[in-house]
Amino acid sequence: MSTLVIAPLLVALVTAILTLLVRPSDLLQRTVSLLGGVAYLGAVAVLFEAVVLPLGSESDILVYQVSDWAAPFGITLVADGLSVFMLALAGLVSLVALVYSIASISAFGQRLSYHPLYHFMMVGVTGSFLTGDIFNLFVWFEVMLMSSYILVLFYSGREHTRAALNYVVLNLIGSAVMLVAIGGLYSTTGTLNMADLARRLADPAAYNIALLPVLGLSAVLFSVFALKAGLAPFQFWVPAAYRAAPAPVTAMLAGVVKKVGVYAIIRLYFTIFAAASLDLSFLGISGDSVLGFFGPVMFAMAAVSIVFGGLGAVGRDDVDGILAYSSISQVGFIVLPLAVAATAPSEAVTVLGVTAAIVYAFNHGLAKSLLFLASGTIQDVVGSDRLSDLGGLANRAPVLAAAFFLGALTLIGVPPISGFFGKFLVFQAAAEALAAGATGSALALAVALAGAILTIAYYTRAWNQVFWGRTTEMVDATLPARWTLGSATPPMADGGDDGLERLELTTQVTAAVVLALAAVGFGIGFEAVFEAANAAAHAALDTNAYVEAVLHGPGVGMEAGAGTGGGH
Repeated sequence: MSTLVIAPLLVALVTAILTLLVRPSDLLQRTVSLLGGVAYLGAVAVLFEAVVLPLGSESDILVYQVSDWAAPFGITLVADGLSVFMLALAGLVSLVALVYSIASISAFGQRLSYHPLYHFMMVGVTGSFLTGDIFNLFVWFEVMLMSSYILVLFYSGREHTRAALNYVVLNLIGSAVMLVAIGGLYSTTGTLNMADLARRLADPAAYNIALLPVLGLSAVLFSVFALKAGLAPFQFWVPAAYRAAPAPVTAMLAGVVKKVGVYAIIRLYFTIFAAASLDLSFLGISGDSVLGFFGPVMFAMAAVSIVFGGLGAVGRDDVDGILAYSSISQVGFIVLPLAVAATAPSEAVTVLGVTAAIVYAFNHGLAKSLLFLASGTIQDVVGSDRLSDLGGLANRAPVLAAAFFLGALTLIGVPPISGFFGKFLVFQAAAEALAAGATGSALALAVALAGAILTIAYYTRAWNQVFWGRTTEMVDATLPARWTLGSATPPMADGGDDGLERLELTTQVTAAVVLALAAVGFGIGFEAVFEAANAAAHAALDTNAYVEAVLHGPGVGMEAGAGTGGGH
């Protein structure tokens, strides 16, 4: 049993508590918060090294049994290639967004609640990636969401309150449905430990499990994860919530929190429910396993997300609106290769599909966080993100423009930026599935191509209207002279939010630049990203190794392997 697994969770929790205790001192609270963010990334790096490195070798699985209660009876935390890959994305984006927050959030807001809420949200994210049982996945979801509810409502205006209310109500309904489905699974299978559940589903007769109810309950769970990820037709909360939240919070929602829903789909449906064999046809959807049944469902939801989000982004007249609808479309690109993988005729195509989804999720986390931070800086400086109010920013703020440009190119998929490889892998997975004779793979290629064209269209429109063209009166008033990171004076003449000081603006732009450089750097060194993502995909698909590590690994008591016991 490895105590290293719990390190990122403890760092996030301790940081959240300390930022509450040191609230009377603004400087001390921000210092503690920032040091906690650095420590979190460090803890994730150490865990990543222990599980994945050296790249190219078989990844390890580390298990922590809370209070030494052996699985499946106790609470289990599991770090494998998939979970640590997602933690690495969370650690990088959260630290950059935190630095941006210190420069952009008002001193009163930071002192009142921002830093504790931010780190408690990270506690929920971390727990979701590490948990080894479905009930605690629900618990960590709630920890994450309760913090995000308040952060979406942070500015407390009419628009923010309306958006937060929709966000809260929809997610509370989703949480209630999730809890009902979890209760049904426990009643049907007798366990909630993921490894034990996979073991039982692989041999349902030995445990007297009826697989048809499991399929129905897993479908209910899937709808909840689709809601958390913002997949169509559960995407309606995304635009309003993203526009209402502060820029660094929106960056976290799009770059990290959404990925928890994606992670849950991969973990449960490719690692756990894939163990169940079930030959079924229903409403034209068929499959020889629970996972195979969900392949067409994933494809339909991904296709609608790609097209609906793309068309919505093309029609928006504000930067945040374009980015919000783009997020709906881009999460479709993440799920599309998962749909291919779920129905793939060969193991190689399955691995490639899951790898493509993981790489695309990573690139989207970097690029969309970067774009929302850039949009927040534009609003802080100019006072608006409406396309009609903007123009000529490339001349007045070239560094910010360059960062936004690189973020857009990442999602468009231009080499050598990392986004190119993610998009290439999506097309490659569909193409190889087509070559292998997989049903629907030609349609998957067509949907991906249509989505790629829409991505080019809406980002080209945003770039042309915001950064190129004639300088508008509002831009001219707030940025009367060219500004770069080395400018000696603040660029704002009037306008902007309370007149940002030069250091604060420089910090905001630098945060966006860091993510832009990361996208370029990971593109140049993509082989390492691919190896890590490939290890994550193999970890997600190797159900036997997961079960063995959790139920029979080092530090697990003999009672875990009894076979007939279990439960939560």
